[in-house]
Amino acid sequence: MMKSVLFWKITTLLGLMILMIIPVTMLMNVIDERSGYRQSVVGQVSESTSRAQRILGPLIVIPYSEREEKTDDKGQKVVQIVRHHRYLLPETLQVSGKPNVEVRKLGIYQTQVYQGPLQFKVKFGQPDVTDLQRSNVVIGQPFLLVSLSDSRGIKSISPLSSAESQTVFEPGTQVNVLPQGIHAPLTLPALQKAGLDAEFTLTLAGTSSLSLVPLGRSSELTLQSNWPHPNFLGNFLPDERKVTEKGFSARWRSTWFANNINSAFHYDDEILGEDKLPTFSTSLIEPVDHYQLTERAVKYAVLFIGLTFMAFFLFETLTGLRVHPIQYLLVGAALVLFYLILLAFSEHFGFAIAYLLASIACSGLIAFYLSAVLRGRLRGALFAASLLMLYGVLYLLLQSEDNALVLGAGLLFAILAGIMLLTRKLDWYQVADPAHLNGETPTGAEESRFRLWK
Repeated sequence: MMKSVLFWKITTLLGLMILMIIPVTMLMNVIDERSGYRQSVVGQVSESTSRAQRILGPLIVIPYSEREEKTDDKGQKVVQIVRHHRYLLPETLQVSGKPNVEVRKLGIYQTQVYQGPLQFKVKFGQPDVTDLQRSNVVIGQPFLLVSLSDSRGIKSISPLSSAESQTVFEPGTQVNVLPQGIHAPLTLPALQKAGLDAEFTLTLAGTSSLSLVPLGRSSELTLQSNWPHPNFLGNFLPDERKVTEKGFSARWRSTWFANNINSAFHYDDEILGEDKLPTFSTSLIEPVDHYQLTERAVKYAVLFIGLTFMAFFLFETLTGLRVHPIQYLLVGAALVLFYLILLAFSEHFGFAIAYLLASIACSGLIAFYLSAVLRGRLRGALFAASLLMLYGVLYLLLQSEDNALVLGAGLLFAILAGIMLLTRKLDWYQVADPAHLNGETPTGAEESRFRLWK
C-alpha cells in the first residue's frame, strides 16, 4: 500500500488541505481585527454622545434620618445620625416614545445613534410612613427620581405636570446607588393626601439599545422608530410588534405578578440586584453586520477547498490528465482570496455587492487558469460555473440561518451522490496501478485485473 501512487496522491492532497488551513485561520484573525476596529468606532461615538440607555424610574424617594445612640469601645455613649431612603413604586407606568435613528460614520465605519422624545405618565398611591413617625426620626422632603445609564443623553426635560402644580426637574438623583439621572422635589402632605398622578416628556439620546425597567404594578412601553432592523432583547418580548422597511412599532406590558420587581425595593436604602432587574429592551443596531456574515462564510472555506480538490482528483482519475500539486495549491489560494476580497469590499459596498464581485472575480480567475491546466476552455468554464453555483448555495446558507442545516445536508448528499454516480464502474485497483497513472496501458492478466467494471 505504501508503494501505491494513489496512496501518495491522496496523502499529498490531505497535506495541501492542512496547509490551506493556515491562511483560513489568518483570515479569521483579520476579520476579528477589523471587527475590533468597528467596535472601537462605536465606543468613540458613544463617548462623544451617550452610551446605551437604561431607564429606571420614575419612582418616589422619601429620605429620612434616624438618630441612634451607641456605646463605643470606652463605654461612652455616642450619638449617630444615619440617613436612609424609602422607595415608593408607581401603581401604573406608561411610557411612549419615538426614537429617531441616525447613522454616524467615522472613516469607513459607521454606527447608529438614536434621539427622540419619551412621554411618561405615572400614578403613585399614598405613601405609608406611620412607622417613621418616631421621636428619633426626621422625615425629609420626598422627590421623584428617574435614573439613566448616561445622563449626557438628556437633551431636554419638561416640568413634572400634575393636577395641582408643575415642578421643574433638577440634575442628579440624590441617591448614591443610582448616580446618574434627574429628580423633581415633592411635598409629603400632598402625597399623603392624594398620591401623585403626573406626566412629563424626556428627550433622550443614546446608542446601541434602549431599555426600561417596568417598575409599575402595571407597566407599558410603546415605541415607534424609523429603524427597520430592531432586535428585541431583555426579559420580555413585546406583546405587539410590527416591522417594515420604514421602521417598527412595538408595545410591551408587564405587572408585578410577572416580574416581581416590587420585592427588589422591599428594604430601605437598598435596591436588591439593581443591575439585574428585568427590562423592556430593543437593540437599534445592525442585527447581523458584514463582519459576522464574512466570518460565517469563512467557516465553509475548508469545505469549498476540499470539494474543489476532490473535483480535480476525480478529473485526473477519469481522464488520465495529470494535475500537479502546485496547481492544486494555486487554485486553493484563489479560493482563499475570495474571502479576503469579500471582507475588503463589504466594508465599502455592503455584503451582497461584495459577495457578487468577489465570486465573479475569483471564478473568472480560476476559469482562465484552468483553461490551460485542463487543456480546454470548456473544461475551465465548467469548473468556474460549478464554483459559482457553490457560491450561490453558500449565499443562501448565509442568508437563511434557520434552514442552513437542511441546505447544507442536501448539498453534501447531492455531492456524495454525484461522486458515487461517476465512480460506480471505476476499478480503483487499476487507478492505483503505477502503469495506469503513468499513462501506460496494462496488457494480459493485468488488463483483466484492472479493467473497468461494467
